[in-house]
Amino acid sequence: MQAARIKQWGTGLALWALSACAFAQSADPKRWQLNMGPGVTPTSQNAYEAHMFVLWVCVVIGVLVFGAMGYAMFKFRKSKGAVASQFSHNTTAEIIWTVIPVIILVVMAFPATTKLIQMYDVRDSEMTVKVTGYQWMWEYEYIGEDVSFTSRMDRESDRLRQNRDTTRAELDAHGAYLLEVDRELVLPTDTKIRFVITADDVIHSWWVPALGFKQDAIPGIINEAWTEIREPGVYRGQCAELCGKDHAFMPIVVRAVPRAEFDQWLAARKAENAPAVAAPAPSPVINEPAEEIPAEEATAQVTATAPIAG
Repeated sequence: MQAARIKQWGTGLALWALSACAFAQSADPKRWQLNMGPGVTPTSQNAYEAHMFVLWVCVVIGVLVFGAMGYAMFKFRKSKGAVASQFSHNTTAEIIWTVIPVIILVVMAFPATTKLIQMYDVRDSEMTVKVTGYQWMWEYEYIGEDVSFTSRMDRESDRLRQNRDTTRAELDAHGAYLLEVDRELVLPTDTKIRFVITADDVIHSWWVPALGFKQDAIPGIINEAWTEIREPGVYRGQCAELCGKDHAFMPIVVRAVPRAEFDQWLAARKAENAPAVAAPAPSPVINEPAEEIPAEEATAQVTATAPIAG
């Protein structure tokens, strides 16, 4: 029993170590992933770096504190005749354990504040996408481009979730069960994109882990966010706010493509949305009335052409 428990603890620690030391993980979360991933945007990279910095600070503090505790318990144990000191407080120790944490917090606060300011700086954006949450779908509008569409969970996922006889094999064969949509949000890479996010009915939350931000969609309020995707790919997310009975079936799929490919896609969508131009009808032939000649000119013409009597 004890050996099994030791093995279980060892496996857990090994998984934790692998996850903590994995500096390059895939963008979307995976099963049994313990550490957060760096994502594919500057925002997600900033969050990952801040997380890892704080994690290693905590690891160092934990090693020092628990190491000192273990040393004290082993070195000054009662079986070796150690006698505990009797005192109420120690001014030097209190100053040390107050000043050192303050210094650590200040050191962590500067980079965290800088990164937080960068996360909310939507200036110099090259394009804007409006995101509107509905029960239970998303509407995307490319501002200024006359392109908009709704995106909802794909029909196959909806069929599988409502079928009581669905097998595990069918779910595995689907690939992205409950995380697939009928229309993806297509975005260009290496482009600063501004999002304006709101909702029509209840509070939703637009969240794609690989992009590194989560923003609430609130009726009557417009929230802002931005992203700049560095790697082409397909990145999935979900509504992160309990918005109703079908909250779990409101996925998000972002497809990031190179800018040239995105421009072609956008041009095709614009062509689909453009109204059909009817052929012009032939103009009717109108017989213009003969030019009216004044009476004096008519008399002169008749006189000039009349034969002269001999």
